[in-house]
Amino acid sequence: MAASQSKASKIFLSVALGAADDVWHFREIDHLFLRERGLDDIAGQFFHGLFFLEWIRYPGFCIAERREIAMNKWKYTKGLHDLGNGVYAYLQPNGSWGWNNAGLVVEGEESLLIDTLFDLALTREMLAAMAVATKAATSINTLVITHGNGDHYYGNELVHGAEIISTKACAEEMTRTPPQMLAQLKTAAPGMGDLGDYILQSFGSFNFEGINPIPPTRTFEGRINIKVGKKEVQLIEAGPTHTESDLLVYIPQNRTLFSGDILFIGGTPLMWVGPVSNWIRACDLILNMDVETIVPGHGPITDKKGVEAVKGYWEYLLAEARQCYDRNMSVDEAIADIDMTKYASWTDRERIVVNMQTLYRGFKGDTSPANVVEQFGGMAKLGLRKVESPE
Repeated sequence: MAASQSKASKIFLSVALGAADDVWHFREIDHLFLRERGLDDIAGQFFHGLFFLEWIRYPGFCIAERREIAMNKWKYTKGLHDLGNGVYAYLQPNGSWGWNNAGLVVEGEESLLIDTLFDLALTREMLAAMAVATKAATSINTLVITHGNGDHYYGNELVHGAEIISTKACAEEMTRTPPQMLAQLKTAAPGMGDLGDYILQSFGSFNFEGINPIPPTRTFEGRINIKVGKKEVQLIEAGPTHTESDLLVYIPQNRTLFSGDILFIGGTPLMWVGPVSNWIRACDLILNMDVETIVPGHGPITDKKGVEAVKGYWEYLLAEARQCYDRNMSVDEAIADIDMTKYASWTDRERIVVNMQTLYRGFKGDTSPANVVEQFGGMAKLGLRKVESPE
């Protein structure tokens, strides 16, 4: 206790003398910074009061600075990240094919898991990390599945006894792509030429053998609110767009959102289904929410700037694709014609093949299902070329 008081005194003195760079910095990180150092009981109120005084003096500047610091403090590293007040994010860099994020919400002895990972080994590792971080995660009460891509639910058989919630359309889509299909594809890939090489490049790190996902036990359409203890969690259906149904998970008390694959941050988004208008509408929905911390389906934790970037991608690609379509250009010709320099740093740029095909089908009013093998073949041409001849 004496050591903690001494350390607190030094911090107080440095702030009083103006030695600390940003007074509001301490206010923003007090939940983590002070708790990790055993100072929360001693210094918490001091910093809260100090921030309030600074906010009165420089309100706009402090708020902007707080938001910047809030994003900078979440490092994009593999594992569990404590977002504060009973909410956690589990991140998997680099966010490419299959390397999705998940989330955990706890209050008291109750817990809610947002998505699992792509295979059993990865999911088991994640659940173990969560159980170490909080006792409430030793037995998950509820699992929410954001959408019907396997990387977000294949590991759900390890969440023993949990109520599994998804949208009705998601539950139906889950039956169409069992893990056995990907296991067979991986086995056949060495004899499939470039397509097989691309499949292994995308999914070779995952083990799909012996996986038996559990179907949802509760489905819904539209919106529902559920509780974790006394904490409200809003489930908002925003699709179809990335898949047949895409779910947002919003925790108002924390001003935190788990977006599922409505957001790929630092990576090219992927529109299997569409329409793109739903994706843009989903971004607008998030931008109008009272939300500060956003955990995407893939990529680093972000804020509304990340949402604006994804929205901007779709608005730009939609406008360019429409011009190409109106000029009777083929999808391949359009992809070669459109300048994507602004998004050159994003991973998985070859996904533009699927995105353009989906946009073109929308322009034609074609509602027939796409040929997924052909889509992966098209991506393989660009994706493997990227590996063989990096820019």
